[in-house]
Amino acid sequence: MTTHTTGHFTYADWKETALEEAEDGGAKLAQAVVTNAFSGGIEAPRTTCNYAITYLSDKTGVCCGYELLTGTLDGRAGSFVVLQHGSWGEDATVHCTFEVVPGSGTGELAGLTGSGTFAAVRGETEIPYSFDYTL
Repeated sequence: MTTHTTGHFTYADWKETALEEAEDGGAKLAQAVVTNAFSGGIEAPRTTCNYAITYLSDKTGVCCGYELLTGTLDGRAGSFVVLQHGSWGEDATVHCTFEVVPGSGTGELAGLTGSGTFAAVRGETEIPYSFDYTL
C-alpha cells in the first residue's frame, strides 16, 4: 500500500563551483553542495545534496543530484538516498522530482521505494515537498 506524506525542507548553505563554459557563450557546467534540514513526514535534521548543474542561459537550466537522508519517515528510523532531477525556466522556480534509490533504505526503512516532488522558488529558503512511498 502506498503512503502519502508531506512537509518542507530548508537549506542553510549553497556552495557552488563553476566547472566549464562553452566558448560560444552556450551552456555552463557547475556543481553545488547544499545543506538541507527536513521536517514533516521526513525528519532529517542535516542532509547534504550534491548537484550537477547545466545552465542553459542566465535564467534557465537543469540539474540532478543525490541526497542521503538520515532520520525518520513517518516515525520509522533509518536512512535512504534520493536521486533528484530538476529544471527551471524564466519563472525562476526549480521544478524537481525525486525518487528513492533502490536498495538504499536502512533500519526500519529497508525495502523503501517511492517518489516525490517539490518546487523551489528563487529566494525562498523553506520549500514544501510531497512524497509517496511503499515499505
